[in-house]
Amino acid sequence: MCPIDPFRDASGRSPEDATFFWSGGPIEVAPRTWFQCAFSACTGFETDAGLVLVDTGLARLAPQLAAKLREKTAAPVHTAIYTHGHVDHAHGLEAFLAPGQAPPQVVAHRAVPERFARYAATAKHNAAVNARQFGGTVRVAGDPAYGTFAKPPMAPTLLYDDRLDLEVGGVRFELHHARGETDDHSFVWCPERGVLATGDLFIWVMPNAGNPQKAQRYPWEWAAALRKMATLHPRTLCPGHGGPVVDDPAKVERMLLSTAEFLETLVARTLAALENGSPPHVDIVRSVEIPPHDLPWLRPLYDEAEFLVRNVIRYYGGWWSGRPSELKPATRARVAEEIAALAGGAGALTDRAAALAAAGDLATACHLADLALEADPSDAAVREAVAALYERRAAGESSLMARNLFRSAAAYAREGRPFS
Repeated sequence: MCPIDPFRDASGRSPEDATFFWSGGPIEVAPRTWFQCAFSACTGFETDAGLVLVDTGLARLAPQLAAKLREKTAAPVHTAIYTHGHVDHAHGLEAFLAPGQAPPQVVAHRAVPERFARYAATAKHNAAVNARQFGGTVRVAGDPAYGTFAKPPMAPTLLYDDRLDLEVGGVRFELHHARGETDDHSFVWCPERGVLATGDLFIWVMPNAGNPQKAQRYPWEWAAALRKMATLHPRTLCPGHGGPVVDDPAKVERMLLSTAEFLETLVARTLAALENGSPPHVDIVRSVEIPPHDLPWLRPLYDEAEFLVRNVIRYYGGWWSGRPSELKPATRARVAEEIAALAGGAGALTDRAAALAAAGDLATACHLADLALEADPSDAAVREAVAALYERRAAGESSLMARNLFRSAAAYAREGRPFS
């Protein structure tokens, strides 16, 4: 009987095969140090004073993570470090606590509580955003998804600004702030064990630096953080999602530096396009040549390069698209009504959209589909035609972001609502 390979997940996939979607462990990545992943990852460092956890998972999946770690150690949790304030990293701590233990120290960057405050102020908005990101809709004010953005059960007790050095049970940990996917991000370096825990600064797919619905991301600072990590010469990398790379410093360095180079190139090319007369945003997006990205850790399976370009434009170029009528526009429904009237009705728009789709021009077809639905959302034939078109569009996308947003558009269309 062949021994079990701990680096393969339940589906038999290696981290390179599964990328972002690898779940498994526990894997001993260094002495008294274990990595486990259930959607998002947790790295546990056992010390003479107790466990140091880097991230704690989603509340509903944290018991799985904790059970994996408890296969290896019963030590109480001394310190938990939140690499950032996303719900899949900062909400599961309670599941790891030993019975009767003292409350642990909880460490995070100073901006993490500010994130929780933003979530509290925009809970319904964030629920809708995440419903769309994963292909659904939000229908009513009482939707249970709104509760997703509550503060974590165990809030940070120690905040830091740029860097914090901790010693727990004779083991040293360095926390470094780095804006990337979020403004409150940290990566954690344990020099004695050669382990780098990146949080979502490395996730085994193209960096999530362009998410169409989320707050500003910072790919240029992200690249600088990756280069800084490489200077530490880690032997082992424990990512925020996906599987670890253990005792392979050359591979870790290549992963960090190639990702940094990809981001730097994309940012430089976007800025060059902006400098060429600041054309309309959509023209900039189309003019930026995307650098090759066929490495396993740069596949566009969650986010994609076009969205990263748009996030750079948003930071440097503001919110206006560059189209004069969109500076102070009419409502979408009003514009759609006029265009539908010129075309001969919403049905005429969906007929033309279907013809364009059949000819392979799905992008233009979707523009007409939007107008048709906005002009007459009560027409069942229009709703079904728009939904079918967006399902077809979704099927052709590689990134989760694009695929699920198009699926969400189909779901909204069937409910008789323009995507909003």
